Amino acid sequence: MKGQPFIKRVGFALHGLQLAVRREGSFRIHLLAAALVLLVLLATRPGPLWWALLTLAVGLVLVAELVNSALEALSDHVHPEEHPEIGAAKDIAAGAVLVASGIAVVVGLAYALDWLAG
Repeated sequence: MKGQPFIKRVGFALHGLQLAVRREGSFRIHLLAAALVLLVLLATRPGPLWWALLTLAVGLVLVAELVNSALEALSDHVHPEEHPEIGAAKDIAAGAVLVASGIAVVVGLAYALDWLAG
């Protein structure tokens, strides 16, 4: 909401994350994958550049999943019956999650190859 104090806006954002964790199985799976990436990073102790790249890749997936979930919730509320354009919007948002996940996999493979070679 516009004009709200910063701390209140942070509360709204945290509530949104809480809703996503509670309602979205895909988001929980992505959080689990993020935790696994964190464990790998802690175990292998790469340089700061790999921390940054892998964090950005994981963050990209989480952000895409949150946007996809928000779009689905909004479109289901506004137009609960099936409609080709609503379906297209949902499919496109899901495609964004797929692209982000593919990018994260490529970054993860690059890290694994670098780690194995090093």
